[in-house]
Amino acid sequence: MSHEASHIFTKKVASIQMNINADYSERVVTNHHDLPWIPSPDSGVERRMLERQGDEVAKATSIVRYKPGSKFQAHHHELGEEIFVLDGTFSDETGNYPAGTYIMNPPGSSHAPFSESGCTLFVKLRHLGPHQVVREVIDTTSAPWLQGMVTGLNVMPLMQQGSGSTLVRWAPQTFFNPHRHYGGEEIFVVDGVFEDEHGRYPTGSWIRSPHMSLHQPFSKEGCTIFVKTGHLLD
Repeated sequence: MSHEASHIFTKKVASIQMNINADYSERVVTNHHDLPWIPSPDSGVERRMLERQGDEVAKATSIVRYKPGSKFQAHHHELGEEIFVLDGTFSDETGNYPAGTYIMNPPGSSHAPFSESGCTLFVKLRHLGPHQVVREVIDTTSAPWLQGMVTGLNVMPLMQQGSGSTLVRWAPQTFFNPHRHYGGEEIFVVDGVFEDEHGRYPTGSWIRSPHMSLHQPFSKEGCTIFVKTGHLLD
C-alpha cells in the first residue's frame, strides 16, 4: 500500500472511530500483509487492525509490531488480553517471551510491555470474561501436541480457563470433516497454507466465520493455525 493510500486509510479509521469489521454476522477474510501499519500513541509501536470496536480503548484483534528498543506505556486490561508472539522477543516486567509464546493476561491485569530486539504479535483485546482469572503463559515450541480428530491433525490447547484458544497443526494432505461453528470461528494462519471450499489462505491470513457457518477445511501444503471458537455470539 502506498504512503498516500495509508494516510487515507488512517484518516478513514479515525473518522469511523475505528469500527472495523465489527459486524460478527459477516464472514471476513483478510491478510494482514495487505494492511497498512497504523501508529499507536507510543513511538515505535504500530498496529495492523483486523477488527476493532472503539478508539484507543477498544475490543480489537490486531497485528502489533514493536521496533527494537520500543516500549508501550503501562496500561490496565479491564477485559483481558491474549498475545501470540509471531517473531522476535516480547517483554514486560514479568519476563521475556520469544517467538511461539502464548500469553493470556486476565481481566483486571496490567503491565508495561516493551521489546529490546523488536517483535511482531497477534493480539486480541477486551474479549475475556470473569471465568478467566489466572495469567497463563505457554511456550508452544516445547509444549506437547495432542492427536486431533483425523490423521495428520495435531492440536495444542492454549487458554486453559473456559472457552479457549487452540493451536492446530496440519500435516500436508490433511482433510477435515464438514462442520458448523456454533458461536463462530476465528482463524489466524501462523505458517503454511490453510484451505477450505471458499478459498486458499496463506501465512498471515485472518478468517472470521459467523455463528453456525459451515465449511470443510483442509491443507494440501501443511500449516499451523491459531483457532478460537464459540466467542462470536455477541
